[in-house]
Amino acid sequence: MTDAVATEPSTEADAHHEPDADHHEHASDFLYIKIAIFLAVLTGMEVAYPYIVEDGPGLMWPLLVMMAIKFFVIGSYFMHLKFDSKVLTRLFYTGLILAVGVYVIALLTFGTFWD
Repeated sequence: MTDAVATEPSTEADAHHEPDADHHEHASDFLYIKIAIFLAVLTGMEVAYPYIVEDGPGLMWPLLVMMAIKFFVIGSYFMHLKFDSKVLTRLFYTGLILAVGVYVIALLTFGTFWD
């Protein structure tokens, strides 16, 4: 009257499935260091840019582009979206596009892009 536990796989597909078969190769530590240096340089450019250029469209658009590049790089590598499902990646970047769109509309409302 003991309960027997089945040790054999229930299907042939389960027998050939390895737990790490769906595991994707992630970037090396050196690549993460290069990305961190790139992000630090880009952040330095964002901080220095307003001191170089006067207020107006020449100031805002490049800052928005740099912001989007940083968001893309951080999302792709540090949040591992590059190694994730394409559906989840598209969903995440759709949120980026919507957020930037709302931000630009808010800036247009306050007249940031013209003198």
